[in-house]
Amino acid sequence: MINTFILLTGYNMNMLFEYLLRPEIFILILAIVILKKSIIFVPQNQAYLIERFGKYQSTREAGLNFLIPFIDHIGADRSLKEQAVDVPSQSAITRDNISLSVDGVLYFRVLDPYKASYGVDDYVFAVTQLAQTTMRSELGKMELDKTFEERDVLNTNIVASINEASGPWGIQVLRYEIKDIVPPQSIMEAMEAQMKAERVKRAQILESEGDRQAAINVAEGQKRAVVLKAEADKEERVLRAEGEAQAIVAVALAQAEALHKVGEAANTEEGQKAIQLDLATRAIAAKAAIAKESSVVLLPDSSNDAASIVAQAMTIINSLNKG
Repeated sequence: MINTFILLTGYNMNMLFEYLLRPEIFILILAIVILKKSIIFVPQNQAYLIERFGKYQSTREAGLNFLIPFIDHIGADRSLKEQAVDVPSQSAITRDNISLSVDGVLYFRVLDPYKASYGVDDYVFAVTQLAQTTMRSELGKMELDKTFEERDVLNTNIVASINEASGPWGIQVLRYEIKDIVPPQSIMEAMEAQMKAERVKRAQILESEGDRQAAINVAEGQKRAVVLKAEADKEERVLRAEGEAQAIVAVALAQAEALHKVGEAANTEEGQKAIQLDLATRAIAAKAAIAKESSVVLLPDSSNDAASIVAQAMTIINSLNKG
């Protein structure tokens, strides 16, 4: 059975070779191979560097491209997309001689595939090393406190320095971000103590400001209360004075009206008799009061003493009326 299978297989292979060696089949296969070697499709945001006999010939960008088969070949494949490379942690010394451990992320893209391929052996490694050396150089220009406060300025300076040095490589650095800055443990403890002292200081300042503002508010309230009380007292005195003045005026007007009416009544015969009667009554009442208060009683010389008093009073009134 096995021998039969081997004989059949060998027979079939011979027939296949005979079929493939037919001129038309060979030419068809050769045409397909040549066509495949002469047509390339370059993906979007990529560039192929074509070499001819080992020498740079051209750069092919996205789309359909044609090559000379067996002569041209793809020497390098470069991505034109933005790339992110992790910059390993490294030690750097600040301007005030503090050792820091710093790492970051570098974002860049290839602008010139020819320079990135033939200007440097490994552009990713080269730009990473350049980022590390530039970061150490920039950190050496700054003090420790500034590295935390001005991180954006530090990133910008690093990007500018890298772009200046990586120009011959056809690389553009878009941005550099420092991920972490780790000072020594002793410096961290000192910084924590300083921050704690600053927080305590700010708390005390805020508390004192609150007390001062509260005292000012209390004083302003007391001042306002005194002013309002004085204004109220002033208003009260003014109103009382106005009320008393109006009362005096009203009393004076009432007395004047009463005197006017009395005068009009006294100018008549009946008024004269009423006045005589009133004067006599008052005279008798006055003598009765004197007699009540004193143990000595003086009797008049004549019985018509009251009448004489009334007559005298009427004489005075008549004189006033004539005047």
